[in-house]
Parts: sequence; structure tokens; C-alpha cells
Amino acid sequence: MTDATELRARTRELLTAYPPAVTDRLDFLRARFDAGLAWVHFPEGLGGLGAPRSLQAVVDAELAAADAPDNDPRRIGIGLGMAAPTILRFGTEEQKRRFLRPLWTGEEVWCQLFSEPGAGSDLAALGTRAVRDEGTWVVNGQKVWTSSAHAARWAILIARTDPDVPKHQGITYFLCDMTDPGVEVRPLRQITGEAEFNEVFLTDVRIPDSRRLGEIGDGWRVARTTLMNERVSIGGMRLPREGGMIGPVAKTWRDRPDLRTHDLHQRLLELWVEAEVARLTGERLRQQLVAGQPGPEGSGMKLAFARLNQEISGLEVELLGEEGLLYDDWTMRRPELVDFTGREAGYRYLRAKGNSIEGGTSEVLLNIIAERVLGLPAEPRTDKDIPWKDLAR
Repeated sequence: MTDATELRARTRELLTAYPPAVTDRLDFLRARFDAGLAWVHFPEGLGGLGAPRSLQAVVDAELAAADAPDNDPRRIGIGLGMAAPTILRFGTEEQKRRFLRPLWTGEEVWCQLFSEPGAGSDLAALGTRAVRDEGTWVVNGQKVWTSSAHAARWAILIARTDPDVPKHQGITYFLCDMTDPGVEVRPLRQITGEAEFNEVFLTDVRIPDSRRLGEIGDGWRVARTTLMNERVSIGGMRLPREGGMIGPVAKTWRDRPDLRTHDLHQRLLELWVEAEVARLTGERLRQQLVAGQPGPEGSGMKLAFARLNQEISGLEVELLGEEGLLYDDWTMRRPELVDFTGREAGYRYLRAKGNSIEGGTSEVLLNIIAERVLGLPAEPRTDKDIPWKDLAR
């Protein structure tokens, strides 16, 4: 079993062989992956050493002390948090070796082709079709709210391969090359002025069967792995104390005593405590992940993330008064990452509105918590046993 002492030694060997100050960034990241220090809990040869997940912090601390480059995780969050664990669990050996290394180094950005105009909260009702044509699948349909599709080389995609069975049973999971003919990406301009989201049109896109992930018709089970990891990656991200949205508000409170009132003070204290509780709960969730796959707890974290961000950003705008209504730039941009703390309060307030939609709506997450955490009776569902083609649309 690899222990902390061995990991420190391996990390120092990497730093000696590839000094960060004089080594090309990409060369260093590739060497780190090959040394098993990317995800230490992944298998050997796939960026890891089969070590406990908790020991990743040992490697990260050594590399941070040496000022080594990271893989810019915010830019490639969909690949790291959603595609990678799904490929690891359901992919063939060939798929794992082809995709995991460039995914982790950031050479290939990933996006997620799940939601559709008529299948958002009810994702299993999706209508994008994949029809088999000998060794390939011909895909036609439309996806929406696709983060970073304009920057992505690859996408995780679910499509309907059998319309004659109930909706959850006729879905198959694919890895789609975003540069293939028939893939069209159009920007969706948001209330912030940016277009980090996109809609994606798929017209006779041919995907080889070798890029199918999991069995035919088993795509919903594969997708659930992606969704559980997505909610953990959004709601359970590692933050320092006063990290995230609460940080700028606390800083403004300390720097601007002229803005303070008793009522705002009380509300800030309540939200600060809630943010700290959420942060510590996220730490506990990551420790639970060491023992197995993410469960419905991630839904609770993501739900809290959305509510807190919206309440904190609203308090910040109110604290700043007229200044909070200012907005620095409405220019149409297509950013490759979302930076909640890098811009002004007005941006944070508007962007936080999407937190209760993206990564699973808050309403859906409440259902998951009620049924899978609290054990409450499920809501009546009249469409579970009806073939997808017979559903009312």
C-alpha cells in the first residue's frame, strides 16, 4: 500500500527530474500523470497508484511548495469532475488509455451533452436519437445549456437508441468528437452578457461504436454516475475559510465600515456561519468518497451551494447600495471558465441565478434528498412503464 512517505518521495523525484522553473508546463503535467501523481487513487498507468484518495493532498502540498504548475482545473472541470470518473468506471481499457491523460493535462477540454430543450429536469425524456448503421451510430438532435462547448474537443453524450421501451431503458452513452461533421455550436447569451453556455445541434453525426461507453440501453445508469459526480464537483469543491462567494462580502464589510448596519451585520453573520458549515460538510463528503462512489449526499451539497450563493450575492448588492448596481462590462464574451469572485458584485448577483438550474435544478435535488436520503415515499410517476414513443410531448 502506497503511504504518505512514499508519495512525498515520488513527488520529489518528479520535481528533481522535471524542475518546474525550467520545464515546459505541458511536459511537466504529462510527466506527473505518468508518475501516477495526477489522481493517486486511480489505477497505475491511468494517472494514479491505487492509493487512498485522501493522500492526494500530500502530493498537492509538495507540488504547491515547489510552485509547480497545475492543470487549471476550473477550465477543465467537466472533464475532471464528470467525464473522468465515468470513463474510469465504465470505459474499456482502450478508452481509458486514450482519453484520461489528455483530459487531465488539459490538452483536450470536455463538455456535457445531456440537457435538451424538452428534457431538462426530466432528463430521461430526452429525444436526441442515435441509430446504428453497422459499426457507427448516426446521431440527430439538439442539446442545450452546454458549458464550454465552444472550447471543447470531446463531449459526453446521451442519446435515445430504443424508443420502444420506457424512457430510462432506451438510452445509450457515447463519447462525441466535437470536431466531427454535423456538430454545430451556437452561443446562448446570458443575463450576465456572456455566453459560457451553448446550444449544440447534431445533424447526422457519426460516432463509432468504439466510442460507446457502457452497454447499449444502459446509458441511464452510466449517466447517473456522471450526475452524482457533477453535483459533488459543483457543491463539494475544496475551499479555504471565506472561500467562494462569502469572501468578497466579508472583505467589503471589513474595508467599508460606512456601509454597515445592524440588520446587515446579523444577516452577514448568519450567512458566514452557513457558508462555513457548508465548507466543512464538503470536507466530510470528500472523506466519505474515499470509501466508495459518491451518493445522494452530493445533491444536498449542490442544493446548499445554490441557495447560499444567491443569498450571499443578494446581500452583497444590498450592502453596496448604489454601487452594487454598477456593471463593468456587458460585452458579449465566450469565456472558458466561470470566475465568481473575479468580477464585481453585480456579476455575482446575476450569475448566481443560474446556480439553482445548472447541475440539476434545486427542485429535482429536493426530490432526490427526500427519496434517497430521508426515505420518503416517491412522487407518483405515471410514465415509468410507458414506451418513450407513446409519451405525451
